[in-house]
Amino acid sequence: MENTFFHFCRRLVRLLNNWRIVRMAWRVAHAAPAPRDVRPVAFFKASSGLDDFSWNSAFHLLTSWGLRLQGIPVVYFACQRGMSRCVLGTNRHRPAQPPPCRSCVFQARTLYTGAKVHWFGFQRDSALEAALEPLSLDGLMTFTWQGIPLGELVLPGLRWILRRHHLVDDETTRFFFREYILSAFNVARQFRQFLEETHPQAVIVFNGQFYPEATAKWVARQRGLRVITHEVGLQPMSGFFTEGEATIYPIEIPNSFEMTAAQNARLDAYLQERFQGNFSMAGIRFWPSMKGLDEKFLQKAAQFKQIVPVFTNVIFDTSQPHANTVFSDMFAWLDLVLETVREHPETLFVLRAHPDEARPGKESQESVAEWVEARRAASLSNLLFVPPQEYLSSYELIARSKFVLIYNSTIGLEASILGAPVLCAGKARFTRYPTVFFPQSIPEYRATLEQFLSAEHIAAPPEFQRHARRFLYYQLFRTSLPFGEFLERGVLPVNARLKWFDPHRLAASPAVQVVTRGLFQGGDFLLDEE
Repeated sequence: MENTFFHFCRRLVRLLNNWRIVRMAWRVAHAAPAPRDVRPVAFFKASSGLDDFSWNSAFHLLTSWGLRLQGIPVVYFACQRGMSRCVLGTNRHRPAQPPPCRSCVFQARTLYTGAKVHWFGFQRDSALEAALEPLSLDGLMTFTWQGIPLGELVLPGLRWILRRHHLVDDETTRFFFREYILSAFNVARQFRQFLEETHPQAVIVFNGQFYPEATAKWVARQRGLRVITHEVGLQPMSGFFTEGEATIYPIEIPNSFEMTAAQNARLDAYLQERFQGNFSMAGIRFWPSMKGLDEKFLQKAAQFKQIVPVFTNVIFDTSQPHANTVFSDMFAWLDLVLETVREHPETLFVLRAHPDEARPGKESQESVAEWVEARRAASLSNLLFVPPQEYLSSYELIARSKFVLIYNSTIGLEASILGAPVLCAGKARFTRYPTVFFPQSIPEYRATLEQFLSAEHIAAPPEFQRHARRFLYYQLFRTSLPFGEFLERGVLPVNARLKWFDPHRLAASPAVQVVTRGLFQGGDFLLDEE
């Protein structure tokens, strides 16, 4: 009964929100001046939601409205049953189940009320289908057709929806792979035609990792067009826009930037909350509570010479394709760490699974817990596994540790801010700056790890802490574009609701003005300091 009531409330809120979107869309259309005589900006997002208003859908819509309200022509490329299987519409348990196109198209038509939209449908290519049919999983991964690296473009989204990095070479996986490739090629053909008809000066897409947007990005860049990708920002109700890859959050920080006393105080206030678990991203709060180190843990730790925490990532996350520069993947790194655990019984290694691994509806199908069981790692007396559902304070753990091991987790940045030495194994958003120790080969990593374990004391260079604070400050207060004036949280934390507002306020808002400057005035998509 309670579940039925929840779904009723959610449906009611969605209908009311859609009604508000339609009303606001017409207000925007009437308030917008006549479009300037310039080439338009193209918007495309097919992977940021199905039949609800996700945060990224909200950033997409509000940004496009803000441009139109300044007289900048905008054109939308939108899916109308244009893919055999889309990423969000895939049911990995029921391969034959088609995506929910009817409700998804209805939602898209709601968002684009009164706008200029190019709707694309799906056409199967029989020659491509025949070429795909006999291929193994490895063949699909490297598949190219008419010069388009379709296998490469499809792979991140397939890993994400199957919730694993190492795909299983079975018929279900190959079926999804083939259908994704067929759909990606259809997107490529139709997006190319769309570009020829509309001649945009720039293309804005969500994320850039899921195959519809990744394909559109590839096609646009082949034509020499600027492509802006966007993701959620680190602050609540904020978006991140970049001409780079949004999922690695590239940030340009001037060498001359030094934090003032006021900026340091602002960052410290944020960190005080974060160190207690009081933060969220994309509406998700990963730490509903945070537990300190109990007496049982302290008694166990007292039996060892030193403590080294090992912080993992979610293996299918869209940051992972960028991370795998030294190791082939996170589990290859963990295999090396496990060898080291066996060789150093004097050290207590605390293996911490990322809390998002067990998020309901997004549970990893290739988890650290399974790796621990398969390697029988829990049988080692000097390895303590902390599962994702156990909200142990990582910060208290860092405070008691000799040094910290990460793959590419943000906890490494925070550990550097706390003054802890951090040994990083994967390329992270912050490794372009001197924030952590980051060996560039496996032999160098192994040697550094051994050196750290045997050293009496490890001193992190002072510049690590300085650069870590600079980076986090920029990510929080310069790159996170605020849309909270126009949005509020929906029934579910992953969904947004539109507020009533004066359209002219949107056009003049800091977030929209930052994107406008980035598009037309050589801006850097950063908020002004004030």
